[in-house]
Amino acid sequence: MEKRPDADMKKEDRQQLLELGSDITRSDKGNIYTLTIIGQVEGHQIAPENIKTTKYEHVLPLLAGIEESEDIDGLLLLLNTVGGDIEAGLAIAEMIAGMRKPTVSLVLGGGHSIGIPLAVCTKKSFITPTASMTVHPVRMTGLVVGAPQTFRYFQRISEQIADFVTANSKISREDFESYMMATGQIATDIGTILYGKEAVASGLIDRLGGLSDALAALHKMIARQSGRKK
Repeated sequence: MEKRPDADMKKEDRQQLLELGSDITRSDKGNIYTLTIIGQVEGHQIAPENIKTTKYEHVLPLLAGIEESEDIDGLLLLLNTVGGDIEAGLAIAEMIAGMRKPTVSLVLGGGHSIGIPLAVCTKKSFITPTASMTVHPVRMTGLVVGAPQTFRYFQRISEQIADFVTANSKISREDFESYMMATGQIATDIGTILYGKEAVASGLIDRLGGLSDALAALHKMIARQSGRKK
């Protein structure tokens, strides 16, 4: 029995779906790579086995492959994350922000903490009405050096995050920093929780919508880019 040429590709797609939560959808509107950022963004330290994670060492080379692949026309980023490692999250966000291909993000459930740069790094961002985003300053758990330099380090990292978010969304720096330092919304923490409509009204996210809206926007971007290539 002769093996079909696409058999290996389909097997590879299924394996990626199981291991990375990713999938390739092929249609006459374009080939879309769907990538999920779920649970905790894992950085240099391995998270406990009972925590769902997105591993940056898997995502970074994957994004490079998507950008270079002639078989993929656009990227759909699905977010439901509590946040996680700052450097790992920013590394993924910077990679996506630097892609030439059409990219669209959709916040489902939550896009908290470092999930915010990940939500705004695409060329178009969406959030569902019930999804939430927690904006808060940088913090660290565990043993830290009690010195002024430590405080300055946290401050500089917060500034880097604010720079990235305001450069890749419509929110003003003043509003973003006021959300970060608010004290009246979270009982045991500093920061602000924004739900779907509030995130859009603030300028943090482009549009309120669901999966069909995000895909429609991505299809339009792919069509425009295909027209330019022709």
